[in-house]
Amino acid sequence: MRITLIAVGKAKASPAKDLFELYCKRLKGNRLNWSLELREVEEKKNLPPAQMTQREGELLLAALPRNARVIILDEKGKDFSSQQFSHLLRDYADSGEQDIAFLIGGADGHSDEVKVVAHQALCLGRFTWPHMLVRGLFAEQIYRASCILSGHPYHRE
Repeated sequence: MRITLIAVGKAKASPAKDLFELYCKRLKGNRLNWSLELREVEEKKNLPPAQMTQREGELLLAALPRNARVIILDEKGKDFSSQQFSHLLRDYADSGEQDIAFLIGGADGHSDEVKVVAHQALCLGRFTWPHMLVRGLFAEQIYRASCILSGHPYHRE
């Protein structure tokens, strides 16, 4: 299964970027044959907030893999435990999903057009996280889910 994280903003060299790359490397060669790719989109123009959200939505949708199941990361989305998240991914894989895309919006969230396309909304808890750090946290949860489903001892309850 191919997992694509599509995020607004370009990551610069930083510990947050290193964290994302660490878990991507750990995920390579996993028993489930999952891959994780990051696609970054960015609007360079300084637009008013509503127009910026709209434009970022257009960029996110243009970066979607063809026929991907779309899940947005949103503060109002459903909160999952790591176990529940791993089961969600397992269910997608078992149903034949080839591509899953998780979208991280900009500072003002997702446009209505992105929300309409999304099959589901997911939150990473009630805390507010810096968008660059969310990438690493998300990659870790993908790696953790693969470990849970393959019986690897990384995840302990």
